[in-house]
Amino acid sequence: MTEPLVITEIDGPVAHVWLNRPDKLNGLVLETLQGLIDAAETIRRNRDVRVVLLEGKGSSFCAGLDFAEAGKSSKAKLARFFIPNPLRGTNLFQRANWAWRELPVPVIAVTRGHVFGGGIQLALAADFRFTTPDCQWSVLEAKWGLVPDMSGTVPLGELTSADIAKRLVFTGEVFSGDQAVEYGLATGSAEDPMKPALELVDAILARSPDSVAASKKLLNRSRRGGLRGAFGRERLYQLRMFRSPNTAIARKAGMAKSEPEFCPRKFG
Repeated sequence: MTEPLVITEIDGPVAHVWLNRPDKLNGLVLETLQGLIDAAETIRRNRDVRVVLLEGKGSSFCAGLDFAEAGKSSKAKLARFFIPNPLRGTNLFQRANWAWRELPVPVIAVTRGHVFGGGIQLALAADFRFTTPDCQWSVLEAKWGLVPDMSGTVPLGELTSADIAKRLVFTGEVFSGDQAVEYGLATGSAEDPMKPALELVDAILARSPDSVAASKKLLNRSRRGGLRGAFGRERLYQLRMFRSPNTAIARKAGMAKSEPEFCPRKFG
């Protein structure tokens, strides 16, 4: 039986998601993109999940789109991936990455080896990125005379300065994990990037899942909207937090100096 190209395992409040083409450096094909969309939807529906770890099987996170394999698909199938959804505003290439941005739980990408092209756009859709110092990163589309078109231009513009973003997109230069941290594209660099990732998982699990979900949505939307809308969302989400049973659980545990035991997420 052929293994799926995207593997999802849910262990209590933590979902582990792996790209699963290790022999091809987890190069993306159309089936992988659909697998990413399906995995994100599975996690979104599961209100017990509170954080996601996103990795690549084998030695690399993702070497980008596998043009040779993707090109073998029928024209009709390729066309379906390019057509945008009128409600979401994304096509399936973009949706495969942006779905992680829209999840109501934090997503932590852990990268090794290569983070190229569509792979860097997937990593940037996560909320946090931990990498090895020697991991190779690149907005590789420039090498093929293309532009990044899998939603990556939005987080790239948010995370780094305009001149660095333009240089990376214009040139397709390859840079290290340490440089990714310097540019603001990676959260941290370590020989074992899973270690700081798991430390962050523990810190997130100590907080109300509703507060975390609302905060993620609030911060993401505030980056792209005006002040009036941002302030209105702050008031609205705070009212919902006051009514959340997890807020009462957090308050009671804080007063008692005990560990809170939260109920499933209600927000998002």
